Amino acid sequence: MEKKWVATIHLDTLEIEFDPFFKFKCLENCAECCFRLDIPLRDEDIEKIEELGYNTWEFVDYEKMFYRGDKFLGYALKKRPFDDGCVFLEEDGKCKIYPYRPLACKLYPFVLVRQGTVIEVYVKKDDFCKGINHPEGRKIDLEFVREYFWEVIEEYRKKLGFSDDS
Repeated sequence: MEKKWVATIHLDTLEIEFDPFFKFKCLENCAECCFRLDIPLRDEDIEKIEELGYNTWEFVDYEKMFYRGDKFLGYALKKRPFDDGCVFLEEDGKCKIYPYRPLACKLYPFVLVRQGTVIEVYVKKDDFCKGINHPEGRKIDLEFVREYFWEVIEEYRKKLGFSDDS
C-alpha cells in the first residue's frame, strides 16, 4: 500500500500540522470504496451493527480475516455476491447504516499511526478515490479531524490522560 503523509495531530494540544497542498472531499454516491475494499470489522463495529437489528451472518464474512503479523484483528464486512458491493450499499449509492458504519469506512482513505503523543495521518494512494485532492476538497484542520477522526483521537486522548473538554 502506497501512502503519503498529510497531517500530524498533537494529542495533548490538538495542534495540527498539515500538508497545505492536500485536500479531500468524500464524493456523495461515489461508493467506489464500497466495491473495491475489504473492510475489517472490530468487535465494536459488530456490536453497533447488531444493535440496529442485524444478525452477524448477514454482514460478517467469516472467510476473510485480517491479521497484523500473527495477531488476529477481525473478520471482513460481507460483500454482495452479484456485484461485490458492500451488503449495506443501497441502489442509490448510499449506505444503509451510515451513522453506524465501521471505523475503517469512516477513516478511508486515511491511515492513522500513533507515535507517542502524536498521530500521523497518511492518505492511501488509491487511484479510484476521486476525493483525494478534489478541487472542492478541504484541508485537514480541527473541524475536519472532528468530522473524520474524532472517535480515534478521543480514544487515544483518554488513554493518555488528556481531558476531553476540547
